[in-house]
Amino acid sequence: MRIGIPREVKDGEYRVALTPNGVALLSNVVVEPGAGAGVGFTDRDYQRAGAALGDAWDCELVVKVKELQPSEFARPRRGQMIFGFQHFGPDPELLDAALASGASFIAFETVGQDSGLPILSPMSAIAGRLAVQVGAWCLQKQNGGSGVLLAGLDGVPPGKVVILGAGNVGANALAIAYGMGAWVTICAKTDRRFSSLRELYPDVAYRTGCDAQAIADADLVIGGVLTPGEMSPKLITRQMLAAMRPGSALVDVGIDQGGIAQTSRPTSHSEPIYIEERIVHYCVPNMPAACARTASLALERAVLPYVRLLCSGGQSDELHTGLQVDRGRVVHRQLARDTGR
Repeated sequence: MRIGIPREVKDGEYRVALTPNGVALLSNVVVEPGAGAGVGFTDRDYQRAGAALGDAWDCELVVKVKELQPSEFARPRRGQMIFGFQHFGPDPELLDAALASGASFIAFETVGQDSGLPILSPMSAIAGRLAVQVGAWCLQKQNGGSGVLLAGLDGVPPGKVVILGAGNVGANALAIAYGMGAWVTICAKTDRRFSSLRELYPDVAYRTGCDAQAIADADLVIGGVLTPGEMSPKLITRQMLAAMRPGSALVDVGIDQGGIAQTSRPTSHSEPIYIEERIVHYCVPNMPAACARTASLALERAVLPYVRLLCSGGQSDELHTGLQVDRGRVVHRQLARDTGR
């Protein structure tokens, strides 16, 4: 089986699914010229690892990072497997293109859905850590923010951060916000994860449910709620945002599954923010691409075992949960429910 590694075309997407080190452990790999340039891997590096340069889409297995972009809609074909992040739920045109292609699409974000999401997990960790960093940037006056320094200063109180979700994104955002010295409130549907977090972060406020008053008082709200394979729940209403102080910020990490606020809509790395209800919104679906080299190395560690399994013709329950579209049919239960397909 030939493995194709295409060059990503999504705005600001510099990640690559496999580096030369990973390619060296495989055979019959075709790399599109420039695929790794954004993270410092040259075409010559891939050739030294044993890859050929050429049309990555002319392979039986295409391993890519982000979902198909409109310029790629016509590239997949029947009998081909596309292995990458898919995010069909919020984008009917993307799903239509996948169904029309007749190809099979295995989604990174639901591989191992019942056993820990091994591919999504490192990207969620990066996004959670970045969320505080970009949130602090959103609060700067030149970006329309309120001018609050999250860390505060001697004699000046720190900023208030509210994190929705206590999973991978939320826990990593908590680590950075707490380390920065911000006042942090973390909200979750249940208190199941609170005991382990309290051991590390005893001074944080823990709340079950979505605390509207905490959101109204927040300088920065981070949306880190994820139900694998499902659209994001709309936890923040327009009225809740309107109650916040003007210039406060929302970083919606769940935007690739529709976002957790009524006002959320996808942005891009080239135009990452907009202001609505006087709140700065950061809703970039591919946040980890901002740290593309670290993210590529982490992604490869997670992806490579499954690529080798697919190449050998092997099967696993984890890959089965990743299969979302198969030869013109939606085969993933949550995707079928959310899209009515």
